[in-house]
Amino acid sequence: MRQTIELAKQAAAAGDVPVGAVVLDASGAIIGRGYNTRETHGDPLAHAEILAMREAAQFRARQSSNADAATAEPATAAVRAWNLADCTLVVTLEPCPMCAGACVQTHIGTIVFGAWDAKLGACGSVWDIPRDPHIGHTPEVHGGILERDCQAILTDFFAARR
Repeated sequence: MRQTIELAKQAAAAGDVPVGAVVLDASGAIIGRGYNTRETHGDPLAHAEILAMREAAQFRARQSSNADAATAEPATAAVRAWNLADCTLVVTLEPCPMCAGACVQTHIGTIVFGAWDAKLGACGSVWDIPRDPHIGHTPEVHGGILERDCQAILTDFFAARR
């Protein structure tokens, strides 16, 4: 979570809502990072979670391509590089509906977040998309990790803009 807090601070320094995210593989290594760039890039989909999961999938695709090239096997593993079932998403703020949906689509294994989002939270506070019984994939969800630290970054950011 400490790494995501540093990423959130980078977002704040750039004038974006301070949310940071990382994707960890099964060994705990960071394979994807992201922080909000919606404002700086003018991209409404550039949430920290989306960027981190995209980077993780691209990392896996490159890994698979390199392994396939070394063994002269057809590039089949790269086709499923988007499947992050053995990975953990760690993020400073409870994912919104879009990001929670992306977690389901990537089959992320576990979601860990810091601050709860009473306005747009979609992992238990307002909605609970990952644990919806109508959805086939249900990741583990753990919220409130270093909650005060994560909330303080958001509170300070918005207080400075009022």
